[in-house]
Amino acid sequence: MEDHAAEISARLALARQIAEEAGHTTRAFFRTNDLQVERKADQSPVTAADRQAEQLLRDRIAAQFPQDGVVGEEFGETAGTSPFRWILDPIDGTKSFIHGVPLYTTLVGIETDGRGVAGVLYAPATDELLFASRGQGAWYRDGQQELRQVHVSGTKRLAESLFVTTSVKSFATDRETDALDRWLELQQAARLTRTWGDAYGYLLVATGQAEVMVDPALSIWDAAAIQPILEEAGGTFTDWQGRATIHHGEGVGTNGHVLDEVLEILAGGRASDS
Repeated sequence: MEDHAAEISARLALARQIAEEAGHTTRAFFRTNDLQVERKADQSPVTAADRQAEQLLRDRIAAQFPQDGVVGEEFGETAGTSPFRWILDPIDGTKSFIHGVPLYTTLVGIETDGRGVAGVLYAPATDELLFASRGQGAWYRDGQQELRQVHVSGTKRLAESLFVTTSVKSFATDRETDALDRWLELQQAARLTRTWGDAYGYLLVATGQAEVMVDPALSIWDAAAIQPILEEAGGTFTDWQGRATIHHGEGVGTNGHVLDEVLEILAGGRASDS
């Protein structure tokens, strides 16, 4: 990883720039009356904003790092010859975007050796920027304020925590197990539960506003940018078994302190009140 430090830094600089640029592209469509919504083969929604933003991201990457691979939600994968792969989600939270909810984001992740090494999260409607790379900390800008380094909260117990998720329904529909029971147990164990979900929920964990974010199902473009951000903020990003990965199709983001309690519940046990 140290051998790639300069290369990662150069890519992160571009990622920050183009995440905001793509986000501004989506904002031009946000809350407009003529937004056309189509359905993909899996029945998930897509808009012209998704496609235009991803094409912009791909064009900017190809111009500066043509040797890198790229995978994105809308246009699939383009193989590269370098060790780096860019993982793109032009609108994370398309359903929220379509309904005019301002908590959607643009995600740009950079992977090498199967691990997320840098990530950028930009929330166009709120103008919040959050980014990180390995060993360099997690950094946040709220609107026009100066960049500041951020850390997860120091809350020690789930009973004192804010638990957020994307969709309660997905616990029942996106998993074959009794995952809805796991959501109910997490809600009962946490101090407060809200559905400020998609990537914005992980932003809340990384900046110390929430302690737990759980997704029953994630694609790699949902996860790649999040792992380095949360880990550099002092937290954890794992699958439901506690493995630090962006490849397992599910996500658990925590401040680290409450991870064991959360994993116990997700495994079918009950968290201790001690």
